[in-house]
Amino acid sequence: MDILTALDAIVDAAKDSKLSDEFYKKSSRYIKYVCAKLDITKEQCVFLSIFMEKSNDNKIHINEVADYLGCRTTHILRYSKDIDTLIERDYIRRGRYKDRISYHVSSAVIDAFKNDQPMPSRNVENLNCVDFFNRISEIFDMVDDDEMDKEVAETRIQELMEYNKHLSFVEKISQYYLSEEDLIVLLIFCHRFITENDDRVMSYDMEFMFDKSDLRRIKSDLSNGRSNLQDAKLVEWSSNGEMADKEHFRLTMKAKRELLDELNLPSLSDNRLNRGIIKAKEITARNLFYSSDVTQRIDELKQLLEEEHYNDIHARLQEQGFRCGFTCLFYGAPGTGKTETVLQLARHTGRDIFQVNIPEIKSCWVGESEKNIKALFDTYRQKVNTSLITPVLLFNEADAIIGKRQEGAERAVDKMENSIQNIILQEMENLDGILIATTNLAQNMDKAFERRFLYKIRFDKPTVEARTAIWREMLPTLEMDDAKKLAERYDFSGSQIENIARHYAIDAILHGNAVPTAENLASHCDSERINQSSSNKRIGFTF
Repeated sequence: MDILTALDAIVDAAKDSKLSDEFYKKSSRYIKYVCAKLDITKEQCVFLSIFMEKSNDNKIHINEVADYLGCRTTHILRYSKDIDTLIERDYIRRGRYKDRISYHVSSAVIDAFKNDQPMPSRNVENLNCVDFFNRISEIFDMVDDDEMDKEVAETRIQELMEYNKHLSFVEKISQYYLSEEDLIVLLIFCHRFITENDDRVMSYDMEFMFDKSDLRRIKSDLSNGRSNLQDAKLVEWSSNGEMADKEHFRLTMKAKRELLDELNLPSLSDNRLNRGIIKAKEITARNLFYSSDVTQRIDELKQLLEEEHYNDIHARLQEQGFRCGFTCLFYGAPGTGKTETVLQLARHTGRDIFQVNIPEIKSCWVGESEKNIKALFDTYRQKVNTSLITPVLLFNEADAIIGKRQEGAERAVDKMENSIQNIILQEMENLDGILIATTNLAQNMDKAFERRFLYKIRFDKPTVEARTAIWREMLPTLEMDDAKKLAERYDFSGSQIENIARHYAIDAILHGNAVPTAENLASHCDSERINQSSSNKRIGFTF
């Protein structure tokens, strides 16, 4: 005897039996076996047998069961509690098809019976937060696929909440005294934020869990700001620039950080997103040297970013209906002072820098990179709103994110890159703040980014005059003639000259504090030029 053999015998005897006493007597041996094996009643055993007989059909209606047994449908309805128990025990599933209730048997039940085993009991107690939300996702997926009706789903969700009060999420949710409907709505928002690339929710994203009339009311409350979830600051309108988008809704940052902290989602890591803060008062003052035209443009930008001018220009742009964000691109060869210029502008204007660590923003988690970028801009907006002086958002060495987008991207990594770029482009369009990006490879920049940068300043290698000044700045005891000789002979960037000055300082400490001259700096200069072939390298130092 095994479960399938017993069920087969019960099905044979049940045909047109009308559930008579004779039927139960004839099938007693098989019914007792199944009841003992599965811990169910004899009535539940009979109905499970019929559902198993029709298990190849995903839309079993109760009248079909009645027809098989030779009973009226109203007679079968007397056993609704037994059918509900089978649903609760996961032996059958109830759904809805074309507004009719239907039932089916899952493949997991069939596999268990093939092995002469009962369905494993659902473990819903003492889950960790990841498993809790996996269960929520499974429930939502089953409802969406018509494998579970909404009432059963609501019961399962309440069960999960009841047996997992140890979770911070459940504990914090309970403090808001949400209705069952508000709880379901909030869980849909959390589910989408955790599992989807985009946490923006529209009303149709919730239709799988609500009837049309309920959904219209929920949408109306959200669109008009009347939802209890909005009052609790757990859900808010999405934004389209400065305008609220009342057709799209999302979790507030408060809800994300307060309710979902147990999941340790990379996009919610305050420490990681805030590690790049550079305080204006901690930036060391340095003199920088540019060509005359770059000097003029940097001076103009410096004046614009001085708080008095910035606020005035910002207000006037706003009055005239222009975008208020200031987006700047510093591009050119490595070592030409792009990053240092950002630092000195911030120091001069008293603005902190919110520096983006691009490699850390990109994540191996599906959808996390996109969420990281969105969270970063959300965090920057918060800093703009809470800071007395608008900080600078710095994308340093931004080559990896402003390059040309992939046409017809098929690989997941290419799609992710394109998605990240699209998000940044949209955020730049709606920016109310100061964004500066630096890049060494402007020729690879996507045209869409080029259009969105209001100021574009090219940093070329310094002229002879500028190099002379840099040599004197780095080594104040160097004679002017020697500085000019070095500037004329070596086409170095500012950072290369700084490297040489540091090497010379170390040598001076180790071997004596010699006065720097063009001649005794020659070996350091030649060592800096690693691309120069040995055949071209000069011996000695002559001018």
